[in-house]
Amino acid sequence: MTQEMKGLLLEDRWAPVTSEMGFLELGAEQAAQAFATWQRGLPTSRDSTIEVIPVSGTFEQALSRLLPLTSGERQRRYLFIPTRSAWTAYVNSVWTGTDAASPMGTMARRLSIRCLRVVAVPHTLRGDKGRYGGVMLDVFGPDQPEKILNYVRSIYAANDGGRWVFGHSGEPFPFEQVEQYQARRVRDRFTFEMLKDYLRHLGLAPFEEDFYLPPGSRAWLIQKTGPFTTVGREYTLEEARAARVL
Repeated sequence: MTQEMKGLLLEDRWAPVTSEMGFLELGAEQAAQAFATWQRGLPTSRDSTIEVIPVSGTFEQALSRLLPLTSGERQRRYLFIPTRSAWTAYVNSVWTGTDAASPMGTMARRLSIRCLRVVAVPHTLRGDKGRYGGVMLDVFGPDQPEKILNYVRSIYAANDGGRWVFGHSGEPFPFEQVEQYQARRVRDRFTFEMLKDYLRHLGLAPFEEDFYLPPGSRAWLIQKTGPFTTVGREYTLEEARAARVL
């Protein structure tokens, strides 16, 4: 792990699952049930069975319920995890890593709540091995009909195929370090430390293990099962990490 990203959740051993996460400003069970209702109405869910299952145990035991990771739409799992805050965490079983943008934008609109997409990937690329790094924060909200996916605010600094890029859109929050956006080095314009600080102002500490599953709480697993597809397959976490060069 690079020095500038020390402190990633669970020392990054659950990447790519936790490299990107969603957060909903709603209770875990309510969020899971609402998500399941949305999924049942999708054309891709035709002939599928969608169950909502309570999950007890530690944070990593809850994450393990996503295994095996999958590449097929008809065999997929989604996990909603309560936290020590008003926010519920969201991850899924996609073998390339959680993709939270579309689900969080949709849930913000459907439920009239705030949702987040949080990305933190260390830049480890050396030659043809490693990962392109990036730090991203997207905030979604209700009543944004003119904006794709209900974006309220988006900030990112990421390595795009070998070149660092920075961008932001929407109205800055009062707590943002806007002067840093002019830093000479592009990757310094939005850093992992800045991301953590912004999230603290929003009431989250998502890179701390004890932020999740406070005593007496439980997570909720949505399990979609249906006809197998010819292109879908299953992966262990180790296989997914190896394929992503982690």
